[in-house]
Amino acid sequence: MALMSLRNFVKCGQTLSDTINFNSRSLIISSIRHSNLAEESKTQTQSSTEPDSNVVSNPEIDNLTKQIAELTSQKDELLDKYKRSLAETENIRKRLTKQIAEAKIYGIQNFCKDLLDVADVLSKATETVPKEELNNNNPHLKSLYEGLCMTESQLMNVFKRHGLEKVNPLNEKFNPNFHEALFQQEVEGKEPGTVVIVSKIGYKLQDRVIRPALVGVSK
Repeated sequence: MALMSLRNFVKCGQTLSDTINFNSRSLIISSIRHSNLAEESKTQTQSSTEPDSNVVSNPEIDNLTKQIAELTSQKDELLDKYKRSLAETENIRKRLTKQIAEAKIYGIQNFCKDLLDVADVLSKATETVPKEELNNNNPHLKSLYEGLCMTESQLMNVFKRHGLEKVNPLNEKFNPNFHEALFQQEVEGKEPGTVVIVSKIGYKLQDRVIRPALVGVSK
């Protein structure tokens, strides 16, 4: 009996000890929690009182705005210069293209001018041959005349192939761009300003006159 009472007493002592230990642990944990909460509250208070470095002051905003305006102005200026350069380059390209095309067409102009004297000589030679002498009694003269005519015809074909054409304005209206008036005279039945005499045939290469026709004009 005494042994059972002793055992119950020991058991009650252990229970009491466990209860005390549990309460002690609870107090320690509660104390730690209160300490952490106080630390966090202190930290938050300090954070709220410190200035935010990410907030930009007004002078800095004004400075940035000014820099943006300057950069925008520089961009617009460079863009304008770029567009002007493009336009100038395009104009130069068109001008060079035109010059190259004209060089291909009119590059033979001086050569054509030199050949005009040959054409004039051939034309004069065929005109001076007496037509009544062109018969079988003068076979050599006839052959020479035919040879001159063939040469002149071939030369005219070459001229035409390269865009060189005659300007023979007889009975046409006088055009100062293609004709050069040597004199004026009254001619019955002709309107004033009409070409009545062609002293020398003119020539043009494509649409460019390389020798104006020398003419007489009615008045």
